[in-house]
Amino acid sequence: MIPASNLPELPGFPVSRLRRLRRTAALRRLVSDVVVRPAELVLPMFVREGVSEPVPISSMPGVVQHSQESLVKAAVAAVEAGVGGLMLFGVPASKDARGSGADDPDGVLNVALRRLRAELGDDTVLMADLCLDEFTEHGHCGVLAADGSVDNDATLQRYAAMALAQAEAGAHLLGTSGMMDGQVGAVRAALDAAGSSDTGILGYAPKYASAFYGPFREAVNSSLQGDRRTYQQDASRTVAEALAEVALDVAEGADLVMVKPALPYLDVLRAVADASPVPVAAYQISGEYAMIEAAAERGWLDRDRAVVETLTSIKRAGASLILTYWAAEFANKELT
Repeated sequence: MIPASNLPELPGFPVSRLRRLRRTAALRRLVSDVVVRPAELVLPMFVREGVSEPVPISSMPGVVQHSQESLVKAAVAAVEAGVGGLMLFGVPASKDARGSGADDPDGVLNVALRRLRAELGDDTVLMADLCLDEFTEHGHCGVLAADGSVDNDATLQRYAAMALAQAEAGAHLLGTSGMMDGQVGAVRAALDAAGSSDTGILGYAPKYASAFYGPFREAVNSSLQGDRRTYQQDASRTVAEALAEVALDVAEGADLVMVKPALPYLDVLRAVADASPVPVAAYQISGEYAMIEAAAERGWLDRDRAVVETLTSIKRAGASLILTYWAAEFANKELT
């Protein structure tokens, strides 16, 4: 071992200075330059049609499919704790080929949006998932053509209708998660034509076809058979493709963009954050949540430290805001 006294020194910067600032918790807090704040966190929430009590999601311990009543209660509590926003997903009782429930004013998602907007007003940022996968019997993010492929242009028409319904219901931001070509432009045009120019768009750019979505499929009672690799991005492609997706969404009118998933794509997040002229979000998705909860349950890691460490890594990589299922727990200072 090389004695510390023999370590190379940077001119005017002794190596010992690096360690002195780590010596106590108070010193570490004092010089910390990557700090996650509750106001930068968004809580994803699921609301299920036809239930009177929350339904636990087995693959996501601590996360539930809410009833309309429990959703409002949990949302109010999260906002009062300081969480910056809410992202809402609907779980309908019935589905069809075109996802009719997505733009039905009486559909589960739109009813929930109206209730939350009436309860919370502008005290939070209310976001809505703008995608058909929860509402279609085949589980894909769009309308299918006769050959079973996703019909991009027909899907854009459904997205436009869905956007108008969500804006009318009170959403502040619409999350264009379906990864159809031209989706941001189609939604922006529909909103503007209807007089909803104040409704913003969170462009999912880039969103990858990932193995980490598994628990989410249970959370939304997904009917998907197969996968979405033909329209979500390929993990084996370079960052250049991700930046092209971001540039297209921004040009079409996205007010924010989002990298999804977060942890497997921190390199992409850093590149997007460096290049994007609009704020950049990252989604710490269901599989990222589940693997930490499962490992902690088995005693393989310190749960609270792992949660804070992963959130910090996402912030350090450049995220302006983070969607995470731990948002309320973090805001309530239950994680240390």
